[in-house]
Amino acid sequence: MTTQELHSEPQVRVGGGWISALVLANLGLFMAFLTPIQVLLAEQIDAIDPSGKEIALGWTTGIGALVAVAANPLAGALSDRTGSRFGRRRPWILGGAAAGAAGLAVTAAQTTVVGVTIGWCLAQLGLNAMLAGASAVVPDQVPIGQRAAVSGFIGIPPTLGLVVGALLVTMVVTGTAAGYLLLAALTVLCALPFVLLTHDPQVPPSARESVRAADFWVSPRANPDFAWAWVTRFLVMLGNATGTLYLLYFLKDAVHYADPDEGVLILTLLYTAGAVVTAIGGGVVSDRWGRRRALVSVSSVVMAMASLLLALSHTWPVAMGAALLLGLGFGVYIGVDQALITQVLPRAGDRAKDLGVINIANSAPQVLGPALAAPIVTYAGGYGGLYLTSAVVTVLGGVLVWKIRSVP
Repeated sequence: MTTQELHSEPQVRVGGGWISALVLANLGLFMAFLTPIQVLLAEQIDAIDPSGKEIALGWTTGIGALVAVAANPLAGALSDRTGSRFGRRRPWILGGAAAGAAGLAVTAAQTTVVGVTIGWCLAQLGLNAMLAGASAVVPDQVPIGQRAAVSGFIGIPPTLGLVVGALLVTMVVTGTAAGYLLLAALTVLCALPFVLLTHDPQVPPSARESVRAADFWVSPRANPDFAWAWVTRFLVMLGNATGTLYLLYFLKDAVHYADPDEGVLILTLLYTAGAVVTAIGGGVVSDRWGRRRALVSVSSVVMAMASLLLALSHTWPVAMGAALLLGLGFGVYIGVDQALITQVLPRAGDRAKDLGVINIANSAPQVLGPALAAPIVTYAGGYGGLYLTSAVVTVLGGVLVWKIRSVP
């Protein structure tokens, strides 16, 4: 790869094998990311500290997300400058998978909240390094006219990964420790086909730059569309985080569902079904129509409607309908919004670092979500107030996407 090619948009469409391998790598990644947050961490902390589980879970996920906020852009910047003969993304994908697996194994062995938090932070370091590399290969190698469709495919693993992960840790293995270890092994195995079978161009020596602290600041004044893309992603994901973090406890304490673990699995299946139905189709429509903002805005409103249903009614049938509606909205949102973001990145040579900055908008809500959710549930309206807050924040994100000017 020449320096000119490094800084230009790709022109050759990627094939089905390339997409499938990347989807599989992301499936392993998001099984490791989301299954602990939704199932394993909640169960492990409930067993350690049942009376203070809400606060303890909030601290654990929040501190882990804070680690992710720092790790993702740093790994991205280092990936942009990696001169390995294996390319600049594949070493980070495989190395991050291995490090994340080690962190999950450490978490599995813990019997205190502090130990669980430390293990989860180690897992976050590795998994975010993997995410930095996996996110950047799309703008690296996928043309703009194919980008929303490919992002739609890649938008499936965050939902499908939770379903597959929840099934594995609740039905295939017994106990939280076995669940963590199974996820650790699958994270590495799912990364191998993409790492071993796809091409990853080398960075020419002339394009390799040192990493400076100033590189991580992207000026909103100089790059307003990038800034608005960050803000809208942050708000939508904050609404999502405040609404999903306490789902297990919501079913247990508000809906009074007999088997909350089974309930989480059922709702996750419905959510995934909705997302799979719309993710690829939404991306294809966006690529052909050429308009991203309208689809992002509409999908945000759909997700907010799901949260509003949960705010108004704490019943099992309503929870099932809300889960399906949330999935339908999220499926469109994640693929189309990701394609939009790749079109407002400031520099082609800093794609992984800039996507790492964007990924702060995914991780930071995991820090602020507990800080918002715990006091709302405890002191300000319970779960009704929690899901109303989620709806308002999500709608705001969908409105502010219209501030982006360079993308239709």
